[in-house]
Amino acid sequence: MPTAAARLRLVDRAAETRHGVQRPWAQWNPGGQRYTIGVEEELMLLTPRDHALAQSGDEVLAGLSHELKARMSVETHAAVLELATGIHRDVSAATTELASLRAQLAHELGRMGLRPASAGTYPLAGVDDIRVSAGARYGMVAATMRSLARRHPTMALHVHVGVPAPDDAIRLLNAFREVVPVLLSLAANSPFCDGQDTGFASMRTAIFQTFPRTGTARRFDSYKEYVEAVDPLIGSGALPDPTFLWWDVRLQPALGTVEVRVMDAQTTVADSSPLIALIQSIAHLVLEGRWRDRHSSPEVLTENRFLAARDGLDARLIDPDTRRLVPVRALAEALARRCRPHAAALGCADELDAIERLATTNGADRQRVRARAGGLSQVMSTMAAQFA
Repeated sequence: MPTAAARLRLVDRAAETRHGVQRPWAQWNPGGQRYTIGVEEELMLLTPRDHALAQSGDEVLAGLSHELKARMSVETHAAVLELATGIHRDVSAATTELASLRAQLAHELGRMGLRPASAGTYPLAGVDDIRVSAGARYGMVAATMRSLARRHPTMALHVHVGVPAPDDAIRLLNAFREVVPVLLSLAANSPFCDGQDTGFASMRTAIFQTFPRTGTARRFDSYKEYVEAVDPLIGSGALPDPTFLWWDVRLQPALGTVEVRVMDAQTTVADSSPLIALIQSIAHLVLEGRWRDRHSSPEVLTENRFLAARDGLDARLIDPDTRRLVPVRALAEALARRCRPHAAALGCADELDAIERLATTNGADRQRVRARAGGLSQVMSTMAAQFA
């Protein structure tokens, strides 16, 4: 008969198996607080005279101040950098830091003869000399993605929400699957690419999905099921770690966060702020409110995601219950209304209220208005001027 110590070891191993933590990559970081947020945004480097892409991310990063370098990193494309805030408990602090980092970056780039700008895609034509950033990660991306790594650059806004318990993270992952099309419609900010109107509100979505392991993740019933689904990819060596899952919403076990990645990069912090508030409030609604888990089919979610990317705020999405098309503006307003008490509890009610403005006209709409008034040169000039 096993000793008490042996029985305890068996119980510990059973718990490890239940939560999937026996895989090193799946060890969930429980150290953070619920609903803390961190923001990452990708931005493009431009030459001031003609707004051409500057393929110099590695050189730029090396020349930044020590303070700013700690918050910046290169991306796959050498013309793109990523800016990351610290961890914050409230949206106001996160967006204040975001605005400060943008201003400092614009200042330091100006001394290098460059300008930053932010949107889901680079609107102008002539993106022929695509360079991949140096470094082991992006060398691996280039080697495994091959010609896909040299597609048109895309820029996104990523929001991390702190979740200390992995099964709560699964609950959030499942819930965010349902609202991906609404978030995408609100954040659509890439109607132009290669010098022309693509007909899409978020062309970034269409371009980025040429990569594998993109789109909306499937539903998982537990963290154990998630680990068992993902471990063959990582355990076999096909993927080095879960950051090579480029889903619209993904788990970050090492950080203890759920990362919402479906949104286009926003031209201004004023447009990023309500999106960040909405995501934090949805997390609070799901974990502490009355969230109805709809279990929409993959076919409905995939089609709604396409409609949102194509039509933006003019999209009409499938309601799986009534089998009718519903205006996405109505869905966005209803979601914001449900989130208001949760935003109040989190201290981001003012930021969430700005969703009403974004649901009236998003970045894609404004880009098209400027293009009609002054062409794509006006789009680029305004985009660069509004960055900081």
